[in-house]
Amino acid sequence: MGESFVGIIVLAIAIFIVLSMVLKVVYQFERIVLYTLGKFQGLRGPGLVFVVPFLQTIRKVDIRVITLDVPSQEVITNDNVTVRVNAVIYYQVMDPNKAINNVRNYNLATSQIAQTTLRSVLGEHELDDLLANREKINQNLQTIIDAQTDPWGIKVANVEVKDVELPETMKRAMAKQAEAERERRAKIIAAEGEFQASAKLAEAANVMSQNPMTLQLRYLQTLVEVAAEKNSTTLFPLPLDLIKPFMELGDKFKKTE
Repeated sequence: MGESFVGIIVLAIAIFIVLSMVLKVVYQFERIVLYTLGKFQGLRGPGLVFVVPFLQTIRKVDIRVITLDVPSQEVITNDNVTVRVNAVIYYQVMDPNKAINNVRNYNLATSQIAQTTLRSVLGEHELDDLLANREKINQNLQTIIDAQTDPWGIKVANVEVKDVELPETMKRAMAKQAEAERERRAKIIAAEGEFQASAKLAEAANVMSQNPMTLQLRYLQTLVEVAAEKNSTTLFPLPLDLIKPFMELGDKFKKTE
């Protein structure tokens, strides 16, 4: 009785081992590359896949989107500025057959292609273009890398340049440039304001020259505004026409003497 029980256990273990070698569970996000005596037989999955032991071998491939962090690269821009940039790439295995049979390690190959392309493409741009047109550069990188990884069955969905690290000397130079630009704009705005104010004053002078009483009314209005501030000293301008007769009288008196 004991020997038969042990035999049943051994048989169960043997069946379990055989089934584990024959039947493979493939998840929804995986595909199996199947080989028979080393020859490619096709793709299998998802679900339960039957494999002949010792005659067939498999390689599992993840077909989900993979996020690849490109290490920081030192790049010399077209205007001879040295910067350090890093990027992130989102890619997906579209053809597991090509990804396994056409390249030894598609993850490493994609990483190396991304690094070399990042240096070569960014080196063709000037620093201002690199900082201002990052979206355009990302699209250019995505197109170039995708074209190079297409024979491996890999689709590059997106490329994003994450950070552009500038030298401290360049940061200070750019800060001075930005400050000078703001000062230039402030002077231009002030000059435009003075020009517009002078144009309005010229129009007001033309209106007042047509009727001298408007100038007298303006004097009185200015006096009211000054008096409203409760100043101890009030300056009251006198029109020259008012004192001109006294000046002429004084000249006549001097001549008679």
